[in-house]
Amino acid sequence: MIRFGLRLTLAGGREAAVRLIVITVAMALGVGLLLAALAGLGGVSSQNDRYGWANSRTAAGPDPLRWQLRIDGFDARTIGRVDLAATGPRSPVPPGIPRLPAAGEYFASPALAELIASYPAAELADRYPGRLAGTIGDEALPSPDSLVAVVGYSPAEMSQRPGAWRVGTISTTAPTSCPGGCWSGIPTSGLQLILAVVAAALIFPLFILVGTATRLAATRREQRYAAMRLVGATPRQVGIVSAVEATVSAIAGTAVGFALFLAFRDAVAAVPFTGAPMFPSDLALTVPLVLSVAVGVPLLAAAAALVALRRVRVSPLGITRRAATRPPRAWRLVPLLAGLAELTYFVGRRPSTVDGQILAYLSGIFVVMIGLVVAGPWLTMAVARVAARRANGTAALIAARRLASNPKAGFRSVSGLVIALFVMTVAVGIMGSLSADRAEALNALHSADRSVLFTIFRDGLPAPTGDPVPAGLDDQSGVRGNAVTRRPPADLTPPQEALGDWGWPTALVSCADLSRMTSNGRCAPGAGTAWVYNSLQGPESWNGVWPTAAISPDRLPSLAVDSIVTWTDGSRAALEQARTTLALAHPMMYSPYTDAEWNAEATRTYAGWQRLADVVVLTSLAIAGCSLAVGIAAGLTERKRPFSMLRLAGVPLRTLRRVVALESVTPLLAAAAVALGAGLLAAHLFLRAQMEISLHPPGLSFYGIVLGGIAASLAVISLTLPLLRQITGPDAARSD
Repeated sequence: MIRFGLRLTLAGGREAAVRLIVITVAMALGVGLLLAALAGLGGVSSQNDRYGWANSRTAAGPDPLRWQLRIDGFDARTIGRVDLAATGPRSPVPPGIPRLPAAGEYFASPALAELIASYPAAELADRYPGRLAGTIGDEALPSPDSLVAVVGYSPAEMSQRPGAWRVGTISTTAPTSCPGGCWSGIPTSGLQLILAVVAAALIFPLFILVGTATRLAATRREQRYAAMRLVGATPRQVGIVSAVEATVSAIAGTAVGFALFLAFRDAVAAVPFTGAPMFPSDLALTVPLVLSVAVGVPLLAAAAALVALRRVRVSPLGITRRAATRPPRAWRLVPLLAGLAELTYFVGRRPSTVDGQILAYLSGIFVVMIGLVVAGPWLTMAVARVAARRANGTAALIAARRLASNPKAGFRSVSGLVIALFVMTVAVGIMGSLSADRAEALNALHSADRSVLFTIFRDGLPAPTGDPVPAGLDDQSGVRGNAVTRRPPADLTPPQEALGDWGWPTALVSCADLSRMTSNGRCAPGAGTAWVYNSLQGPESWNGVWPTAAISPDRLPSLAVDSIVTWTDGSRAALEQARTTLALAHPMMYSPYTDAEWNAEATRTYAGWQRLADVVVLTSLAIAGCSLAVGIAAGLTERKRPFSMLRLAGVPLRTLRRVVALESVTPLLAAAAVALGAGLLAAHLFLRAQMEISLHPPGLSFYGIVLGGIAASLAVISLTLPLLRQITGPDAARSD
C-alpha cells in the first residue's frame, strides 16, 4: 500500500502535483522559520557564554593571573577589556589568543583593531599602552563586531591596581549574578522565553496551513478512498495511502526548509535580535534538533492529514451518503477560557526558573490558540444563525444557511488568519506596552546631554582624595570645565529632604566649581559648599537651588572623591580624548560615560526585540494569507457540484460570488473580533505575570494594521472568485 500511495502522490496528474507543490512550499517556509527560532534558543546561550571568560573570578589554579575587568566605551559603543599580568609559566590563557600578552602588549578584536587604526591615537589607541600583538579569535567574541581587548601589564603594576583580583581558572559560561559588576549581554532566560513563544507562534499557523492544503480536492480523494473501500480495502490500508500522501509532501517540504535555513542562516545571524549580531555557527543544527524537526514535522503533518480526511474511515458509503453533521456545542469555548485562566493564575505567581516560565506562559498561549480554533465553528454557527434570521437577499440567505449547516467548513478557511491576528495582537500588545513603559527612559535618552562625562568611583574600594582631575585635562581642546563631588565625612549628615522625586542628595561640591559647569541647579546666595547628586543634575520638578552644606570648601580636598564631572563641547574628539585621559588616570571597572551612552545599549537591545516582533507578525500574516487563499480554493473545489446545480437552476454567477464572499467574511469578522480580544487579554496577563506592568492600549497604527490585514484578506477572497466560472460548468453537476 505504501508503493500504491507513492504512485498516487507522484503520478496522480496535475491536481496531485499542484497539491504536492502547495504543501511542500508551505512546509518549507514554516520549517525554515521554525529552525531559525529553535536554533536561536541555543544561539542565545552560546553568545552569552562567550562573555563568561572576561568575568572569571575563580582564584583556584596554578599561577593565578592578576586580573581586572574593565568596561570601556567609544562613540556610544561598549568595549570589553581585561587587564592582566601573568604570575608564572602556568598562568591560564584566555580564549581567542595564542598566548598571554606581555607588559606593553595587547590583543584586540578585529573590530576594535580597525577602530584603533581609524581614529587619532589620543581618542582611542592611547588607552592601550604598547603595541598590538595580534587579534582575538571568534571563540572569545560574543559577536562579529564586538569590541574586546586583552592588555598586558607587569605583576607589580597590577598588584597595586585597585579593583584587581586573582584568576586561576577561566570561566566558560555566562555569569548568573554580578554583585560587583560584569560585562554581559541580555540575560539568556529572557531571550529563551521570547524565542520559545516565537517558535510556538510560528508553528501553529504553519500546521493550520498544512491541514488546509491537505483539504485541496479532498472530496475527490474521499470518493477515491471510498471506492477503494468498496473493492475490499481495509480502513488501515486507506489510512496508509492518505498518510503516505501527506508524509511525502511533508518530507519534501522539510528538506527544502532545511535548505532554506542553511541558505539564509548568515543573513539571520546578522540581524541583531539580541542587541548584537550572532556568528552563523551560533545557529548550529544540533543532532537532537535535526532529528526532532526532520522526524516530528512529517509525523505531525501525517497526523493532520489523517484527521482532515478521517471521514473515509466510517464506511465505504460514508462519502456518498452524507449525514448531517451535529452542530457545534458551547463546550468549544472551554479550551479558550482554560488558556486565559492559566495565564491569569500566574499573575503574582511567576515561576522562579526559566523552564518554569516557558512552561507556564507558552502552554497558556498555546492553549488559547487551540481554543480559538476549537471555538471558531461555534462562533461561526452562532453568527450565521443570527444572520439567517435577518437575511434580506438570496445570497445572504444561502450563505447564512450553508454556514449554519456546516460551520466547521466555513471557519476552516479563515482559521489561519484568526491565529495570525491573535499572534499579531499579542506581539504588538507586549512590545507596545514595553515601549510605553520605557517611554520616559527613551525620551530621556533623546534629550540626554551628550556633552558631559561622568567618572564615578563605585568599585567599593577606597576612593582618592586631593585633586583627582588629571593634569592637562582642563587644557584639552573641547573641554569646558571639570567639577569634583565628594563623599561627606562621618560627622556631616545629608539633609533628609527629598528634591522632587529623587530623594535627598548625598554628595558635596564646591560652589565655585559648580558655577563653571552645566547644571539645572545652583547654590544658594553666599553658600560655599552644596549638597548635590554626583551627576550635578537634579529632577525637573525642583526649584533649582541645592541645599547648603555646613562645611568649608577648603576641607573638601581631604574628602574621598565621589565623581568627576567633565563638561565638553559634545564633539566626538573632545569626549573621547577626555575619556582616554580619565581612564588612564583612574583605571576602574567602568570608564567615564555620558547619559546617552548609559542607555544606548539597552535601546539597541529593545530595537532588536521590536524587529523580532515585526518578523513574527509579518511571517504569521504571510502564512495566514496563504492559508486563506488555499482554504477558499479548497472550499470552492469541494462545493463545485452544489454551485453547478444552482447555476443550472438559474442562480446568476454574481449571486454565487456574493455567497462565497459572505461565507468567508462572516466567520472571519466574528472570529477576528474574538481573536483580538483574546490577544489583548493574553498580552495583559503575560505582562502582569512576567514584568508586573499593565497593558498599554494599542495606538491607531495597530488598528490600521488590523484593518489593512482584513482588507488584504478581502482582496485574497476576491482573487479566488473567478474560479467559480471555471468549476461550475455543466460537467461538474453530473453524478459520477
